[in-house]
Amino acid sequence: MRRRRLLRVTAVATAGAAAGCLGGGNVGNDGSDSGEDDTGDGTNGDIEWPSEPYADYETTTVTVESPDGEARGSVTAAIADSGPKRRLGLSDAEALPEDGGMLFVYDAPLQSLTYVMRRMSFGIDIVFVDGDREIVRIHNAPEPGPNEDGEEQQYDGSGQYVLEVPYEWTDRHGVEVGDSLAFDL
Repeated sequence: MRRRRLLRVTAVATAGAAAGCLGGGNVGNDGSDSGEDDTGDGTNGDIEWPSEPYADYETTTVTVESPDGEARGSVTAAIADSGPKRRLGLSDAEALPEDGGMLFVYDAPLQSLTYVMRRMSFGIDIVFVDGDREIVRIHNAPEPGPNEDGEEQQYDGSGQYVLEVPYEWTDRHGVEVGDSLAFDL
């Protein structure tokens, strides 16, 4: 309820006041989103994305294309382009809508990257992408089990970009190694 009230206040506030209300503060888990799983796959088609604590992140539309240019699917991705944003990842998200994701951006390709499921309450696909924006590795990473914090679930790859999307999204859209990503930064 607190989140809905904040959104109503923001809608009627001036742009300057809205920026002041929404900027930088720590937002806790206020329980305004039921977190119910509408799709049965750990996603919730009714949530806004990006939502707190990612609401101030830049976003981009990421489209996965086959080698012959056929679009396989697209998501609105929050951009994690700094150390703190990459470390936080999706750890504080309550859910991820079917058309949402997070794009991790590095300054240059890295030979060794390891992603974990730290404090995750839903599964995701982790897609490693090279500097030419070609997919080089895909992991289906299920949510951590009861009494697990996700640190032990490690997913290795390399690249300059990593795209996280809802669990088995890549399977549902026929995404494969060798496909490419199209997006603007």
